[in-house]
Amino acid sequence: MALNPKKHEMPTQDPKVRAGNFKEVALGYTAEIAVEEAERCLNCKNRPCVEACPVNIHIPEFISLMKEKKFEEAYQEISKTSALPAVCGRVCPQEKQCESKCTMGIKMEPVGIGRLERFAADYHNENCKEAPKKPVSNGHKVAIIGSGPAGLTCAGDLARNGYEVTIFEALHKAGGVLVYGIPEFRLPKTIVQKEIDNLIAMGVDVQTNVVIGRTLTIDELFNQGYEAVFVGSGAGLPNFLNIPGEDLKGVYSANEYLTRTNLMKAYANDSTTPIIKADKVCVVGGGNVAMDAARCAKRLGASHVYIVYRRSMEELPARKEEVEHAEEEGIEFKLLNNPVEIIGYENKDDKRDPRNGDVIAIKCVKMELGEPDASGRRKPIPVPGSEFEIPVDVVIVATGTSPNPLIKSTTPGLNVNDHGCLIVDENTMTTRKGVFAGGDAVTGAATVISAMGAGKQAASAIMNFIEKK
Repeated sequence: MALNPKKHEMPTQDPKVRAGNFKEVALGYTAEIAVEEAERCLNCKNRPCVEACPVNIHIPEFISLMKEKKFEEAYQEISKTSALPAVCGRVCPQEKQCESKCTMGIKMEPVGIGRLERFAADYHNENCKEAPKKPVSNGHKVAIIGSGPAGLTCAGDLARNGYEVTIFEALHKAGGVLVYGIPEFRLPKTIVQKEIDNLIAMGVDVQTNVVIGRTLTIDELFNQGYEAVFVGSGAGLPNFLNIPGEDLKGVYSANEYLTRTNLMKAYANDSTTPIIKADKVCVVGGGNVAMDAARCAKRLGASHVYIVYRRSMEELPARKEEVEHAEEEGIEFKLLNNPVEIIGYENKDDKRDPRNGDVIAIKCVKMELGEPDASGRRKPIPVPGSEFEIPVDVVIVATGTSPNPLIKSTTPGLNVNDHGCLIVDENTMTTRKGVFAGGDAVTGAATVISAMGAGKQAASAIMNFIEKK
């Protein structure tokens, strides 16, 4: 039978319908489509897809099981190395990792590895109600700071090996960026909670509303008997534009906007979190976070949502799939433009609705691309005399984040680099003995799967460290 040259399309909600709701956009493969897609896999002996996966999922093995319709067995094969299969199947940039190395992709479209991973995980969640069993304790205690993808992965690997693990989360709900940052329409929160519930069933203790550096310090954790600490606190400190008007009411960091929308459910009718549901919204930035913020704004009722980015579509860092979904939903891209000022409402009389902000426009300058900069992308250069204004009610700044300095400032011997990221050695240990770190706290803002890879590496390093004590 001839191989299908194209991967099977992912069924999705109609763009006109989904732009008005927060239900999941991608509907998932049927069993029939999943088997047909699995049959495209060549089962390569050299397994380049596995080498390109940060958590080294046994890709050919799980896909071979799917060809035989052994979906639960496929899930168990994925779970040998991945703590979050249902999450990764949805938000991992497979096109830049495993699928980018797929042999099928040399002459045809690569196998839809991520879509198959999602199917296997969803099949398990729908059909298997039995919770994982708690392994026999080995008596060793490890503390995990942060319940994002790095922390959850590290906790899962340690718990499976009998370690007594406690996760400390600053927010009132566990999940980190998976719950506060990624919208419901990309990653339903019931899926995240299912993964966390599995860890709890394995004996992981999850403590919320604990701010390490305020509620407890790392020194106090060691005094409580923890033999090692993993810092997976992410990069939640937003970067801003440093332009006039950025302090106006109606200007949000993407972190705040997404947290209010996702974690605090601003879209729900009974939500009490304050958020400006504007008619015209401008999102500054071109990454996945910018796409998420723009698509949330559309679903919160905005008639016009603009993405302002200083480079062209070719340099846009967001996933191709997310960009395509945004375009289908009516998001307007203002490329090769850069904000220089946010203009506020000056005449503060009673005619303006006090529930709205003070923003009336964002002033931009047109850009052109010059020679490549240090990142390898062509450097954007302002075009003199090209300033123009876009009438908007809300501006969302999605230009990156940095690690919060709280843990470093309250932990003696913990060093960071010029970007505020924790310095670690090849074994993920920081400059403080017994303190390990990984994910965005070390690399700066990156992907979920790269954070998971770091959490996995740290778990192995922690086990070696404790065993040698």
